[in-house]
Amino acid sequence: MSHFGGHFGGRPHGAATTTVRCKYCRASLTAIPGERAIQCAHCNCVTRIRRADRIPLPVMGPMTAPFQRARGKKRAVLVGITYAGMRRGCGELRGPINDVKCMRNLLCQRFGFPSECVIMLTDDQRDPFRLPTKDNIRMAMHWLVQGCSYGDSLVFHFSGLGAQVADDDGDEVDGYDEALCPMDAFQKGPILDDEINEVMVRPLVHGARLHAVVDACYSATVLDLPFLCRVARNGYWQWEDHRPPSGAWKGTSGGQAVLFSGYSDGKSNFAVMPDAYASVGAMTHSFIRAVECEPRGVTYGRLLSSMRTIMKNGGGGGFGDLQGPIGAPIHQQHQVANFSGVQNYYSLLSPPVMLQEPNLSSSEMFDIHRKPFVM
Repeated sequence: MSHFGGHFGGRPHGAATTTVRCKYCRASLTAIPGERAIQCAHCNCVTRIRRADRIPLPVMGPMTAPFQRARGKKRAVLVGITYAGMRRGCGELRGPINDVKCMRNLLCQRFGFPSECVIMLTDDQRDPFRLPTKDNIRMAMHWLVQGCSYGDSLVFHFSGLGAQVADDDGDEVDGYDEALCPMDAFQKGPILDDEINEVMVRPLVHGARLHAVVDACYSATVLDLPFLCRVARNGYWQWEDHRPPSGAWKGTSGGQAVLFSGYSDGKSNFAVMPDAYASVGAMTHSFIRAVECEPRGVTYGRLLSSMRTIMKNGGGGGFGDLQGPIGAPIHQQHQVANFSGVQNYYSLLSPPVMLQEPNLSSSEMFDIHRKPFVM
């Protein structure tokens, strides 16, 4: 059984809090100890908590993690959040839970991941330790990479909302940190890319590889990986150096991390929501369809090209066309979120955000048309 630091178990009874003002609507927000950002329930913006206002975490003993699954060489954490009942004045997302189910089927049926080594965190669960809260997602990320060794194949998948917040430590080329929004982001804030990198990327040892698929806005570099691959429409590609200007180390301990995400050119500080009526997310859909359509051992370059074509064609028929049981959870209800022109629910507050194409970032540079995709 695994053990993690006690601060992942939630706020201790009677712990101090601090009050900060939302940077955008000036609402009063309550921040809990140890958090570096908080999401506003009124305008959905994410506000950075100044260092002077942060309350340090109390020193606590280790707690027993709730994840007692077998730790095979292939293991995965899949997170899907509908945000049902959140104070947003709009409906919940339909797609994320279906995304998680289909991703689980892909991993187990196509790549041989043992079902007991796949942890699913969704907000329709009855088990409180299987809800995608900030604490549970943090613990699951630790579980995924803890004790990793040569030959491990690890997968992290997130389907939900993303956000941006101004960087305050000089480790972002564009001046913004990216973040994933747990189901309790209004109470505890989002999970910043700095933490995601520290928890899941840096511990990867030689011979261990992590593939992440993130289906959320503002997710292009949410693992804070040092290299970003730009692929032009004519097929020309090149790696961009995104190592932090501050010199902070964002690489691994010898392993490899690769992120498939969506590139968005939106410049808003709002967490944005894809089509609430879509039953599958565009990134998840295009990734699974591309993997299913391409032969085993397909290169990363070819996989990206296939994903781009599927997204450009508006989904290419949906999960109902997938072979076998991969798309079984939604054969009768599939509708793909059209990120090429989706209306932002918060368009009165910020411009719509368009997800343009699949994105690839990595802990190391490689020839995308020579290196085979192996999960």
